[in-house]
Amino acid sequence: MDPRSEVLLRQAELFQGNLLLAGLPADDLLGRLPNAHGWCWHAGDQAVLDARFAERSHFGVNVPGRGFDSAVVFLPKSKDLADYILKAVAARLPGAEVFLVGEKRGGIESAAKQLNAFGKPRKLDNARHCQLWQVTVGNAPAAPDLESLAQVFEVPLADGPLKVVSLPGVFSHGRLDRGTALLLEHLDKLPSGHVLDFGCGAGVLGAAVKRRYPHNTVTLLDVDAFATASSRLTLTANGLEAEVLTGDGIDAAPMGLDSILSNPPFHVGVHTDYFATENLLRKARQHLKNGGELRLVANSFLKYQALIEEHLGICAVKAEGQGFRIYRAKRG
Repeated sequence: MDPRSEVLLRQAELFQGNLLLAGLPADDLLGRLPNAHGWCWHAGDQAVLDARFAERSHFGVNVPGRGFDSAVVFLPKSKDLADYILKAVAARLPGAEVFLVGEKRGGIESAAKQLNAFGKPRKLDNARHCQLWQVTVGNAPAAPDLESLAQVFEVPLADGPLKVVSLPGVFSHGRLDRGTALLLEHLDKLPSGHVLDFGCGAGVLGAAVKRRYPHNTVTLLDVDAFATASSRLTLTANGLEAEVLTGDGIDAAPMGLDSILSNPPFHVGVHTDYFATENLLRKARQHLKNGGELRLVANSFLKYQALIEEHLGICAVKAEGQGFRIYRAKRG
């Protein structure tokens, strides 16, 4: 059981009504709170919840349309995303109770100040290295328009500026990160055909490839619903069309790919997690055609070269700079 869920269950009498759990972990909390309904934006967590609690968790970037008596928000890593989720929930619950739960090292003490916009928050519990806060929504905000919260910026490329639309919570929100910038400089000589942008975030790589190689089929894949929503907006902003998938890692990707591009993440929330990238490196071969290529950028300190060679083939460092390396390997 997630420690945040354990904290809630210490106060279970508060959560017996028709309850929304926003950003809930994929544990047994829904089983312990039979009147609760989840709202999830992580495809992996949603798959687990669907398997265990069918039709009791809503997936996407918008608050579920059904009615609730109260809500618990599990603090996300991003302050901008927390602000959107809290406002979206509070807008639906004037006069009702909204709770915020999170880990101390995730910044719950500071994040609780965001509840001041709705009323006077109070701390209910402090346990399991987590805190639980409550506010009665006396000042219900207008329902936030997610798209209006996007940060739009341009990336200068050889074939002209690329417009990027970044929603709250998306990796490197509102700016181009150094790893992606390096990979954008080394998109030459990609195999033609079907290209996958794995861990697409706001869709920078996928959109750049589709514009540069318009005859290629491009698929963008991310585990996060806010990321894939951003990618769709980025494609539209540049007049491009490509397939966008929300799924849990490389297992959700198409087969028969000609190339896989990635600037993969290695953090989930406040915890370090290499699983998605390591799973990609182990299984890329299954998704690539013979002669298909993996081209990946990663922090130089991450020892991925040996893993790539073990599972795919000879791996070369195509470029290096700013603390990053681009690895390139072909399926033999």
